[in-house]
Amino acid sequence: MRPILPYLGYAAIAIVAYLLLSGDKPIQVTGLFVVSGLAVGSLYALGGIGLVVLYRATGVLNLASGAVGAFGVMLAWQLQQWGWPEALTWPMAIAAATLLSLVYGRVIAPGLAWRDPVVRAVATLGFALVVLGTTAFIWEDDVRKFALPTDNAAVMILGLRVTITRLIVVLAAVAIVGLIWFYLGRTRTGLQMRALANERDISALIGVRILRVESIAWGIAGVIAGFTGLIAGFTGLMFGDLVRLEPFVITFMVIPSVAAAICGRLENLGLVLVGGLTMGVVESLLTLSPMLKSVRPIAPFVIAAIVLVVMQRGHRLVFAKDE
Repeated sequence: MRPILPYLGYAAIAIVAYLLLSGDKPIQVTGLFVVSGLAVGSLYALGGIGLVVLYRATGVLNLASGAVGAFGVMLAWQLQQWGWPEALTWPMAIAAATLLSLVYGRVIAPGLAWRDPVVRAVATLGFALVVLGTTAFIWEDDVRKFALPTDNAAVMILGLRVTITRLIVVLAAVAIVGLIWFYLGRTRTGLQMRALANERDISALIGVRILRVESIAWGIAGVIAGFTGLIAGFTGLMFGDLVRLEPFVITFMVIPSVAAAICGRLENLGLVLVGGLTMGVVESLLTLSPMLKSVRPIAPFVIAAIVLVVMQRGHRLVFAKDE
């Protein structure tokens, strides 16, 4: 399959969804749903990118990324309640998520390095439940708001009012894809990560410091998880229905992030980005249909299933073992 075809396929899915769901509604209305979908899709893409980076280096599908991101954003909220400046609490959220990721990567993950990929993925799910339970215990259910100064600022793009926050999210997703692509393809450690993903034993024989490289991968995954959780926590970003800071919502955002990662076959960052954006747009447009809006949560997996059916011809399945 030519490299350009998957991208055209995602564009076709988004266009068909728009034509079918927009109906006779004015473009000013449907356009706002598209913009909202791009913002949410960027979050899915960011989460998927973190999953892919770690999977390519360690072979671990990290289902705890949403939970560590949720812990980070709750910590940032708490620090603000204690009077910390907002600009200082944001890096603290990312640092907390990174620390949790590194703890798992250095303490628990090495003992599972030679286990089946599914076992390693389930282990991260257990870690996610521990982190989520701790977060829920510390911060009991309550009405909380966590907003950016840019939430009320907007620019006009093609006649549509786009908040600066949503614009930042989309641009950040694109920028992170570019940075990760450069890091993996142009730096020594990035090349070692790619080599480690393909041939772990040979990489060790030629002198690659496996624990160090994997620790860096866990750290990068933690940074991305913290950033994604922080952005997801800002009021009104997710279709306007996230009116309070809710760690459970942020934790389970890992589910569509996995779907976005699958769209890139857990290796292609560009397809993860485009797949995540497509999922967000389709999911947002489904809100326009009274009959279909209830199936909105499964839209990412329907798209991922279509992608797998089309792209798996002649390829190995995800998690397939070498013979």
